[in-house]
Amino acid sequence: MSNAILTTHNLTIGYQTSRNNFRCVAENISVSLQAGELVCLLGPNGAGKSTLLRSLAGMQPPVAGEVRLLNDNIYKLAPQDLAKRLSLVLTEKVDVGMLSAYNLVTLGRHPYTNWWGNLTAEDEAIVQWAIKSVGALNLVSRQVGELSDGERQKIMIARALAQSPIVMLLDEPTAFLDLPRRVEIMQLLRNLARETQQAILLSTHDLDLALRLADQIWLLNSHGILQVGAPEDLVLSGAFANTFKSEGVEFNIVSGEFNLHTPFKGEVQVIGDGISTIWTIRALQRVGFQVKQTEKFSPYQNPSETQLLVKVISNSQENFWQTQTINDYQNVYVHGSLYELIGFLDKKVSHPKNDKLKNTNH
Repeated sequence: MSNAILTTHNLTIGYQTSRNNFRCVAENISVSLQAGELVCLLGPNGAGKSTLLRSLAGMQPPVAGEVRLLNDNIYKLAPQDLAKRLSLVLTEKVDVGMLSAYNLVTLGRHPYTNWWGNLTAEDEAIVQWAIKSVGALNLVSRQVGELSDGERQKIMIARALAQSPIVMLLDEPTAFLDLPRRVEIMQLLRNLARETQQAILLSTHDLDLALRLADQIWLLNSHGILQVGAPEDLVLSGAFANTFKSEGVEFNIVSGEFNLHTPFKGEVQVIGDGISTIWTIRALQRVGFQVKQTEKFSPYQNPSETQLLVKVISNSQENFWQTQTINDYQNVYVHGSLYELIGFLDKKVSHPKNDKLKNTNH
């Protein structure tokens, strides 16, 4: 494609396992990174994602094939020339001593400075832009060792931006971050790809975020096969589910989420709508109930239908739940929390003929 910045041609990657043994991770890889796109590299542990990233960055020689950066063979570029085109952010924390966040970002200008490392006015402006772009102006005076993981990651991305690259590679940039910080970093990278027209490739285990934010996914399975496409294409083809298929876990193609296999407990009919009903259904499904949702209940329903009924009652002050059965619709049990509701239904399932279950006072 005309916007391709980095391309591979019949690339085979691997690494030395011992003096006389070499492990091939993947072969015949022919892919490209496009300007302005965020690409997520996904795959199970041990598939070779880090090996691929290091090979693309010129840090690890390939077994065969080549990587071209704007038509130049990346392995033949001088280190300084490569650093002006490509930046790399690794997972490993580097000990930077007493360095301030600002000084760490300025290291990104090293390929452009003179022997003494003096920054020009242009260099200073680029450093300021990089820090502002990641929303880290409030961090510049602090020492790197004092930063949280999320703050440190922002500074490392700012340092990579300060190199003024056309390609940015990141190895699990959201590792060790809590969910809000993971979302923040992923959104930041997508926005940077759009604004700077860089090609950004990152490896991640955040499958849900990758499905939501990536322009393209590189899917590397445990057999060394790399499949490429829009997130939705890989879901529809079955490649996504097959790559992450494992015992006890299943990809739900409807919700786009991974579901745990839980023992089936029975069917429950949930009556209600709104947010409280949505979370009631999630809670029941989590513990193994199959849920049917309706807005109203009729005592004349077919007895072959779901036996357990749950009515969700919600207002601005409180939530509570009423349970009954089709065969015994006159006896209503009231529960003040989903925890109580689940406990009650568990007993009903375990002892279906026990009619002595007491009402839970609300």
